[in-house]
Amino acid sequence: MAKAEDQNEWAIKAKNTLKGQMKMKGMNYRDLAAVLSEMGTEIGEQSLNNKISRGGFSAAFYLQCLDAIERR
Repeated sequence: MAKAEDQNEWAIKAKNTLKGQMKMKGMNYRDLAAVLSEMGTEIGEQSLNNKISRGGFSAAFYLQCLDAIERR
């Protein structure tokens, strides 16, 4: 079983990957929240910011965000 430190490292990598992809597309949290909403995932800008900043989100949410970023 992975240690807590290992899990934290993966959470940081996931968070940084999403932020990097957003930056490359010129997106902010408001933009990403809007695209996610169009896809059927209702989440506010501040909630999205908090969720990504914590880095503790599901793989499904991570993939939804990557898909939303690519749609922009």
